[in-house]
Amino acid sequence: MVSLLFPLTAKSIYYSRFFSFIILPFNSKYLTMYTKKEKLFNWFNILLSVFQIINTTLFIFFIWRVYMPLSQVKNPFIFPLLLAGVFLFLSAKTMAQLFNGFIFNSYSIFNELVFKKLTYLNYSSFALFIANILLAYVFINSKIVISIALILFLVINIIGWVTVLRNYQNFISSYFFYFILYLCALEIAPLVIMGSFLK
Repeated sequence: MVSLLFPLTAKSIYYSRFFSFIILPFNSKYLTMYTKKEKLFNWFNILLSVFQIINTTLFIFFIWRVYMPLSQVKNPFIFPLLLAGVFLFLSAKTMAQLFNGFIFNSYSIFNELVFKKLTYLNYSSFALFIANILLAYVFINSKIVISIALILFLVINIIGWVTVLRNYQNFISSYFFYFILYLCALEIAPLVIMGSFLK
């Protein structure tokens, strides 16, 4: 419940921006207004990213609790380790993507791309937040809730990816080979590594 303080703070400070953000899947107004206007690292994004990191970690912890032996679940260091892992994973991934922008002399394009992807990732964390509440207080250790939350999480982020690819199709077609390398190295490989680690 502590994580809820972060979007509430964002709402109180950035009221109009927050409501543009909330209707993101149904209206691209938020992306249109803020992609070029704001820097990637601003307080609104930071607050929502902290909310996302906490809820992603908690959701992974609930998955861990459902599928792992009881002796491992009771380990008091599991949640802090998962929190540090998720934070480092997302930070390193974001920095690597921005570094690619410097390499290809397209920092502004990569900055916009990361901003849009992060926006959808932050939005999908609200689905995980609801799932975390249900898994903690209502449907404890429910595999159905976990499955539904994962599907919603993936659907929201796939919508984000499709939006990004559609908006930058000319740029991608110009650097198609490098885009494939980027996709394999910074999108698919980290997920495979994370999945292997959790397995």
